Amino acid sequence: MRAYRDQYASLFNEGHNVVVVGVSNDSPEEGASWLKDEDFPFLFVSDAANDGATYTAFGGGLRDNNMVDSRAVIVVGPDGRIAGVIPQFNQNDPLAYEELAEIVDEVTPELDEGN
Repeated sequence: MRAYRDQYASLFNEGHNVVVVGVSNDSPEEGASWLKDEDFPFLFVSDAANDGATYTAFGGGLRDNNMVDSRAVIVVGPDGRIAGVIPQFNQNDPLAYEELAEIVDEVTPELDEGN
């Protein structure tokens, strides 16, 4: 997820107009600690208490042990609606970032140079 954090500015126009949410089975405490330690500029949702219900609602799949098989990534557009979902975001695959950027580009207008 460090590569994800490091590409945030270029993918998300410095965070203007979009919210990116990752969904995992990490506990809320683990997620909060990890986000703080790594200084991630996006949100994570813990699905630990729901046995994967949140994740599967967005199209993700579960392993036999009810753990998410990969983090799901949800992009919320400037209108507050879900702009796109990547059910299995592979943080180590450069193509995953291209797919994510395409979703963001669809709902994020180009920023003026003065902004």
